[in-house]
Amino acid sequence: GRRSGCITIGYRGSYTIGREAQADAKFRRVARITVCGKTALAKEVFGETLNESRDPDRPPERYTARYYLKFNFLEQAFDRLSEAGFRMAACSSTGTCAFAPEQGGPADDKIWTSYTEYVFCRD
Repeated sequence: GRRSGCITIGYRGSYTIGREAQADAKFRRVARITVCGKTALAKEVFGETLNESRDPDRPPERYTARYYLKFNFLEQAFDRLSEAGFRMAACSSTGTCAFAPEQGGPADDKIWTSYTEYVFCRD
């Protein structure tokens, strides 16, 4: 049988929106998708696409929040979790805003940054 448990997927994102140009939002790609959960579950789901370099030799039944994926497409991560029998149980996102002129942007532009987590579970 398959092990039960949860895996959390997280990522940071950012985008710029001008005051009057809501349709002109400029999104940056996801730089890194992080993985938190039991090592054995993460390896089962993501296999060779799991980058373990930040927490090598972690015992299979121990938790880690230091893995990340070698690809940066959330849909690919969600597909792998779904194929392994996981279902999304919760998600959470937070964001902050900063004005961009100090980075050389137009005076009305704002840079938004966010951190989002998705929790997937399997019974």
